[in-house]
Amino acid sequence: MRVAENLNAALHALLEDDPTAYVLGEDIVDPYGGAFKVTKGLSTRFPERVITTPISEGALTGVAAGLALTGNTAVAEIMFGDFVTLAFDQLCNFASKSVSMYGERVPLRMVVRCPTGGGRGYGPTHSQSLQKHFIGMPGLSLYEMSPFHDNRAVFAAMLKAAEPCVFFEDKVLYTRQMERVDPLFAVRRDGDLAVVDIRDAGDRPDCVIIAPGGMAHRALGAMRSLLVEQEIVTRLLVPSRLYPLDADALLPHVGDVVLVAEESTPGGTWGSEVAHLLHARLWGRLRGPVRVVCSRDAVIPTAAHLEAEVLAGESAIHHAVREALRG
Repeated sequence: MRVAENLNAALHALLEDDPTAYVLGEDIVDPYGGAFKVTKGLSTRFPERVITTPISEGALTGVAAGLALTGNTAVAEIMFGDFVTLAFDQLCNFASKSVSMYGERVPLRMVVRCPTGGGRGYGPTHSQSLQKHFIGMPGLSLYEMSPFHDNRAVFAAMLKAAEPCVFFEDKVLYTRQMERVDPLFAVRRDGDLAVVDIRDAGDRPDCVIIAPGGMAHRALGAMRSLLVEQEIVTRLLVPSRLYPLDADALLPHVGDVVLVAEESTPGGTWGSEVAHLLHARLWGRLRGPVRVVCSRDAVIPTAAHLEAEVLAGESAIHHAVREALRG
């Protein structure tokens, strides 16, 4: 099953299991079914609870927050994650604060879906990874889609938290197969965490890479080349929830060389937050600083060869691991 199909199935299950659930967004009803076809079939099965909206990210996010505040479950689709900036006020000043500013905790079951990231030639305003702009907002959780996490379970976790969540969905994942990796690798789960090891390589990797779902296959590509070319053994950790991050859950899986890979531009990023949290816990055993690999400090070009030069990719991870091991 492809990742987009898994996500579509999760939304079908949510609407079937929860009669208070609504899905809102631009062009999400059939026959279009959303820009990436993730909402295909929903409006046919649940016509009263799948609502197509005007082109106003602030308005549709505000309506979703209002539905959640009155006891419903709301899933809002932002057509391209870049446009979530237009809903920043609703998320920052209304939804996230509504959980706790009324004198007692108010459950708010709300998910804002954001197709994000580059690699598809959509250009500067349709290719960004804006996760860093939402880190540290009280009452707001951040998740990222992964080929190693079933989306039905991820939605259950987000809604169980009963607070607004932003769900980042890297667009390059939509056509990938769930759980499929090179036979060289073995995937296991430890709670929220997906752990990918080189098969039969033992439990002491030379370096541990931490990356969100959208970076996973780039990290795996680097892991493969590092093993084949330099006999360097690496491990990949892929959390589903980015923020607040359960840093303690990472500790049993990391060694003395750690690298964080992400697609955001440098400065105040999720990777920096992970490095900060791990540094405090691992200071006595690290061989060097926790390194962060990210995209260049530049807008994202449309041309494929220029886009590849800007975005964090396999070669950048490969190089950073080698540099970290050199010390």
